[in-house]
Amino acid sequence: MIHKLVEKIKKTKAPIVVGLDPMLSYVPKQIRQKSFREFGETLEGAADAIWQFNKGIIDCVYDLIPAVKPQIAMYEQFGVEGLKAFQKTVDYCHEKDLIVIGDVKRGDIGSTSSAYAVGHLGKAEVGGSRISVFDEDFATVNPYLGTDGIQPFIDVCKEEKKGLFILVKTSNPSSGEFQDRLVDGRSLYEYVGEKVAEWGAQHMGDAYSYIGAVVGATYPQVGKAMRKAMPKAFILVPGYGAQGGKGADLVHYFNKDGLGAIVNSSRGIIAAYKQEQYAQFTEENYADASRQAVLDMIEDLGSALQKAKQ
Repeated sequence: MIHKLVEKIKKTKAPIVVGLDPMLSYVPKQIRQKSFREFGETLEGAADAIWQFNKGIIDCVYDLIPAVKPQIAMYEQFGVEGLKAFQKTVDYCHEKDLIVIGDVKRGDIGSTSSAYAVGHLGKAEVGGSRISVFDEDFATVNPYLGTDGIQPFIDVCKEEKKGLFILVKTSNPSSGEFQDRLVDGRSLYEYVGEKVAEWGAQHMGDAYSYIGAVVGATYPQVGKAMRKAMPKAFILVPGYGAQGGKGADLVHYFNKDGLGAIVNSSRGIIAAYKQEQYAQFTEENYADASRQAVLDMIEDLGSALQKAKQ
């Protein structure tokens, strides 16, 4: 799957992943009202509104981007109905030939970790059958239980030719409470990055490993250091746009080949119609606003990478 991700980034010239993290407040009124008329103000109604919202955005941007990243918590908050919307979203993105990065941030050990890996990346054994469940292409995982938590995911990934993005340095303001702690004079995230490179050697593609890392856009100097520490790892970069990251800050997350990183924007794209710069699209044309936000992001990143080459 890492090969497909690289090829789609080359084809689209867009090292971008759209975060499908829909809060109900992001969903335009006309979509919510239609879903509520059909299903009532229920969990089913909320889940349908989110699914219809997602579908509109996907239809408008799928030809521009290589990948999407649905954050499962935004669906889980509506229970089983929300998870059905998550599944519909994953399946529809695959129909559009998009790479799906399941932002699930799982982290446990032993059989529990194996079960998470099977549910999101593998196949469940049911009698004599093996059945795909959510069937994402990549998943985000938390490494802080050590190799016991990561190895079951790697085992499933090797079997299914799928991949991981392992949290190294996250984009949130308080990430440093633990991730920046010094251990023998070095930050904890440095040790995690080295471990990601080690794990990645188990599951290599041609130029890049199937095992990547998450390094936030809000810490560009960390991104520069982690790029050197993990030369074969693809870096998933959250924090662009709404959290303050800009293209010029992110050039060091990429390798000299212009690859090696994929930058996420969530509400900056899916809720673009709420931003002043896209207000001309109006609520009814929310998906067109999302498309323009993607085009602007492609231009910002492309321009920054081009300047970096000069």
